[in-house]
Amino acid sequence: MSTDAPEDVAQPREKPPIEAVPVRHPGRWVGAAIVALFGAMLVHSLLTNPNWGWSLIGEWIFSPPIVRGVGVTILLTVLSMIIGLVLGIVLAIMRLSPNPVLNGTSWLFIWAFRGTPVYVQLFLWANIIALYTTISLGVPFGPEFFTLDTKTLIPAFVAALLGLGLNEAAYMSEIVRAGILSVDEGQEEAATALGMSRMQTLRHIVLPQAMRVIVPPTGNETISMLKTTSLVIAIPLTTELFFQASAIGNRLFQPFPMAILASIWYLALTSVLMVGQYYIERHYAKGAMRELPPTPIQKWRRKLHLGGAA
Repeated sequence: MSTDAPEDVAQPREKPPIEAVPVRHPGRWVGAAIVALFGAMLVHSLLTNPNWGWSLIGEWIFSPPIVRGVGVTILLTVLSMIIGLVLGIVLAIMRLSPNPVLNGTSWLFIWAFRGTPVYVQLFLWANIIALYTTISLGVPFGPEFFTLDTKTLIPAFVAALLGLGLNEAAYMSEIVRAGILSVDEGQEEAATALGMSRMQTLRHIVLPQAMRVIVPPTGNETISMLKTTSLVIAIPLTTELFFQASAIGNRLFQPFPMAILASIWYLALTSVLMVGQYYIERHYAKGAMRELPPTPIQKWRRKLHLGGAA
């Protein structure tokens, strides 16, 4: 008996390769063409319209008054955020306290400072001398220990600092409170079982974990604060960036180019803050991610390495 396969058995035929047709996205190309068109129109306007005053901007952008104004703006931003952050943490802890006096006081502060415009608050601090010509410390309805002149105690810079810092504290307190509440209650229960006090638990357990929630909005608040410093023109604080740019623009009868000049400085400073915010967020993400996402520099180096290997 032969074991060979019969010759007439049909052999399996090879299937023809699948011709994959890429999906067409005409809408993307139309959208890109529209964006490119408007972008080209904008660039053409920037380069050909003399009313932008680029030569004037280039002449004044690094002038001593503008540079001093930038320094004052940075200092005002940093100090206001420090006041807002420190006082915001205190207010958040008070708001979460079971003590009704502390809780009510914190709620009243937040209600008042969040419910009124920062411009109005700056104006009130600038004109507080209309309410109190002197500020004294002593026993209510009793003797005064010492008295200070309000104008000497609260000059323009201090008034701007108080207006911005106290207003920011109201917002930061809600950010910190949200971060604290985001931590699982079991963490606090475990710390209490280990014999840790409420403040120790807050400092060593709760706040480090809450930072992942607190940092992103705090970075946004810092960027917002940098731009909000332009409102101290209500005081007025004459050394601030926008005031200096406006004064130069009015003197030269060129207010628009000077406003663009101030905007360029604000864009540059906020860009630096955005980079700092990215790295701070990345630092506090260590406990929540197994592997941190690559930084822009690492991505760039990786692309160069792959390109060189190819």
